[in-house]
Amino acid sequence: MDELGHVNNAVWIQLVQKIAVAHWQSVADPEHKAAYYWVVVRHQIDYLRAAREGDRVVARTWVGDAPQGARFDRFVEFTGEDGKSRVRCRTQWAIIDKATARPIRVPPEVIAPFLAQV
Repeated sequence: MDELGHVNNAVWIQLVQKIAVAHWQSVADPEHKAAYYWVVVRHQIDYLRAAREGDRVVARTWVGDAPQGARFDRFVEFTGEDGKSRVRCRTQWAIIDKATARPIRVPPEVIAPFLAQV
């Protein structure tokens, strides 16, 4: 919480990352999980309404339309019980090949299961 009693910015970032990792773990092929990992390149967060201690929010996540080289966009929206958005986030991730520890172009077969969900 911050001085105004709002959820702290760092908390939103931690939640966004946990949601992204959980989405990857639940959808990605086991071979892809073994071969690649993702790192955050950029967070862009819009704080629309305050969330305070005790408020209940629902998170929804989805991926962007298509990767750009090694980078891919993920979106997360937190909605309050009143149905109004509290926070919207666009996060850019880069895929890293575990064998080389270097970024690679996102393979179509890696992203396909995520695009099918949209």
